[in-house]
Amino acid sequence: MDTEAEQRIYLSSPHMSGDEQDYIREAFATNWIAPLGPNVEAFERQVADYVGVQGAVALSSGTAALHLALKYLGVNRGDSVICSSLTFSASANPIIYEGGVPVFIDADPSNWNMSPQALARALEELKKTGKLPKAAIIVDLYGQSASMEPLLELLEHYQVPVIEDAAEALGATYQGKPCGSFGKFGVFSFNGNKIITTSGGGMLVSDNLKALDKVRFWATQARDKARHYQHSEIGYNYRLSNVLAGIGRGQMKVIDERVNTRRAIFDRYYAALNKVDGLDFMPEASYGRSNRWLTTLTLDPEKTGVTVNDVLIALEEHNIEARPVWKPLHLQPVFKDCPYYPHEIGKSVSDELFAKGICLPSGTNMTEAEQDRVIEIVSRLLK
Repeated sequence: MDTEAEQRIYLSSPHMSGDEQDYIREAFATNWIAPLGPNVEAFERQVADYVGVQGAVALSSGTAALHLALKYLGVNRGDSVICSSLTFSASANPIIYEGGVPVFIDADPSNWNMSPQALARALEELKKTGKLPKAAIIVDLYGQSASMEPLLELLEHYQVPVIEDAAEALGATYQGKPCGSFGKFGVFSFNGNKIITTSGGGMLVSDNLKALDKVRFWATQARDKARHYQHSEIGYNYRLSNVLAGIGRGQMKVIDERVNTRRAIFDRYYAALNKVDGLDFMPEASYGRSNRWLTTLTLDPEKTGVTVNDVLIALEEHNIEARPVWKPLHLQPVFKDCPYYPHEIGKSVSDELFAKGICLPSGTNMTEAEQDRVIEIVSRLLK
């Protein structure tokens, strides 16, 4: 086995632009090592301007951003919160933090995001109980916007405020408008595997500057304006550090380049594999432009003769990381008692996508030779 063949290929590893060190050095030179500082404020402005919203608050994670958005919207014990089911658990965990009850909504087969028809059925039933949801979390899955127009129309009709979980979708658009700019709040993640990273970190964005000020207050331990340490509310240690925000500033310089590269990686996979009977790539909805954070596809074992697990094992044997698509939250043991609304009665799209879906390595620092290794192994297995 040659050196390159032995090298690990990761699903989506961090990819630095080269400018991050300048901002980190500046933080060290000026001793802005503590949380907050010039990099934080500049990074917030960069993201807000890029997304086209009035303001942003840099936080320790996307999960923290979701948590504080739910808190601001008044989610309390026993309140229900609508949430996409086909997503990572971080989308729903903050509902539990505030004592809420997740109500999971299935995926639409045309875009893998929240199903408007399942949502309509859920809202109609919840209205009959006399207690509508306190909020709704709409996830933009794998870098593709949800079908915002029908979803927002439904939720506005029932006066349910929306949080857009765009953790995976920075740089994607819906009808020409950036993901993260819909609803009362938008959430981004800068975890190490995202399209840009700050190592760890997240961002809450909104046009409501008053709300962001309140979130900023909570995120810095809810310290009252006093010479001594005084607290009238429970706060959180959720702010992003000035050093990590410096990484974010360098990363934001190349966000469009990163999106274009991810899309090019998808195109190479598609060109090589799309004619295989029983293999279908995650569709790109006509209403927007995906950032193709991860190249995802489904395999029908009856047609391909192989399962997702077969492909995962074959890739791992060649030191290549791949993953199944997200296990739907309504199937997770921790959420087993939560309500779930499938796309159609008796037909759960999320379950099918989980059973047949796989995510291929998609990092922007992959070489073409590395991508060819993945294609070769998958092609050989399918033949």
